[in-house]
Amino acid sequence: MAWVLLVVAGLLEVGWAIGMKYTEGFTRLVPSVLTGAGIVASMLLLSYASRTLPIGTAYGVWVGIGAAGAAVLGMVVLGEPVTAARIFFISLLLVAVVGLKATSGH
Repeated sequence: MAWVLLVVAGLLEVGWAIGMKYTEGFTRLVPSVLTGAGIVASMLLLSYASRTLPIGTAYGVWVGIGAAGAAVLGMVVLGEPVTAARIFFISLLLVAVVGLKATSGH
C-alpha cells in the first residue's frame, strides 16, 4: 500500500508543479488553490508512505516521478523543447526510480 501512496504522491507532485505555471505567481485564485491543495496532498501521501518505506527511497522515488512527469508534461502540454538529450535524461530518472524500488527491500 505504501508504494501505491507514493506513486499517487508523485503524480500529485507532477500536477502541482505544472499547476504552478498556471498560477501566474499565485495571482490567480483557482489555479493557486488547486496547486496548494496538490502540494499538501502530495506531501501528506509522501509522509504516509515514508512510515514504512525508507525515507531515502521514498523521497527519491517521489522526486523522480515528479521531475520526470513535469518534464514530460512540459514538453507535451507547455510546448517545451523536445530533444534527444532531454528524453535521455528523463529516461535516466525513470531508471533511477525503478532501481530504488528494486533495491528497497519492500
